[in-house]
Amino acid sequence: MYQIKETRQAGQTILLIPSMMDDHFPLLQYAFHSEEYWPVILENTQGITDQGLRYGHNDMCYPFTLCLGQYLQALASGEYDLDHTALLMPSAGDACRGSNFTSLIRKGLAAAGYPQVPVLTLNVKGLEREQALSIRPDMVWRALFALYYGDLLMLLTHQTRPYEREKGSTDTCRAAWTERLAQDLKTGRGLTLGRMKKNFTRMAAEFAAIPRIGGPKKRVGLVGELYTKYCALGNWDMVAFLEREGCEAAVNGFSWYILYYVDNQIAGTSGPRRTGWKAVSALLAGLQRSMTEALRAHGFCCLDPFPVFRCQAERDMSMNLQVADGWLMGAELAAHLRSGCARVLAMQPFGCLPNHVCGRGQYAALARRFPQGKVVSVDLDSSGSPAQVYNRVKMLLEG
Repeated sequence: MYQIKETRQAGQTILLIPSMMDDHFPLLQYAFHSEEYWPVILENTQGITDQGLRYGHNDMCYPFTLCLGQYLQALASGEYDLDHTALLMPSAGDACRGSNFTSLIRKGLAAAGYPQVPVLTLNVKGLEREQALSIRPDMVWRALFALYYGDLLMLLTHQTRPYEREKGSTDTCRAAWTERLAQDLKTGRGLTLGRMKKNFTRMAAEFAAIPRIGGPKKRVGLVGELYTKYCALGNWDMVAFLEREGCEAAVNGFSWYILYYVDNQIAGTSGPRRTGWKAVSALLAGLQRSMTEALRAHGFCCLDPFPVFRCQAERDMSMNLQVADGWLMGAELAAHLRSGCARVLAMQPFGCLPNHVCGRGQYAALARRFPQGKVVSVDLDSSGSPAQVYNRVKMLLEG
């Protein structure tokens, strides 16, 4: 396994990656390290929307505008040697606009004066093979650990921070665990499945031991497209807003999406490929079950593990909605309502057709099916205002 150095080495190309998953990328970034690349997760936020709109078509989805704006602003900052810098655009490779990001980013770079900066794609569909970042075994192994550790840290943080007696204690615990886990990912030591499961229990125990104050708060489920669900930049810092309003945000883990994606591959393949995808599903589902057991054993909650989650979803909607986040969006909404989370906020980024068709198209029917809950849908786009969205959220919180 490649040993990650503490500093960038001579000859390594800087790999700029847009912020897409706040709880996972601090650990997932180590999967992208190699002898050739030194990854940097972009954190710039001011003015990026205008940059993205200037060099990208305004009919593209909102996540594209933000990602392009982050890239362009970083390249213009003077912090990077443009002859030794590349951009990475992860993509599921599905039939959504995300599959067109790389070609349109290249067009925007050329218009902005950076035609020499390569744009690499990361996907398992074989798109743009000549421009794809090579997927290595050590990358996959590190990503596996970052995926579940990121999920667990997110779920624990969201269920602890609103109740902490000493302000900041949850974030301190989270930072300590992030650093500890980062060291494992850097060195490659301790990356065994047995160690992962032990860490699940230790992490849950430490967060459960943080002193709490106050009674139960209103829980608000957050559902929608991946970027707006997991990135504060994409959802206008919705988790922080809800916590300021005295609520607890409930965001389902990324591993449910990965298992949903694998499930779709199983349904669409046959022969050895189908067998391979089934083996991947069994491994991921087993680890997810261990994670959910550790959560529940220490008084935390989460949606059911994917096999049970999927069986419940079959009763609520069609499994044929497999484009992008497809049936997962409605399934998460229904699961939140079924689990006692009486309020759900559905977030749609402008231009995300799968989200509007597969997600928003189901929300009214699901709200009627679960009359005990309240569902509010909001649009997030460059022409909107956070104040407008926050006002709609406050309507959701009333009563």
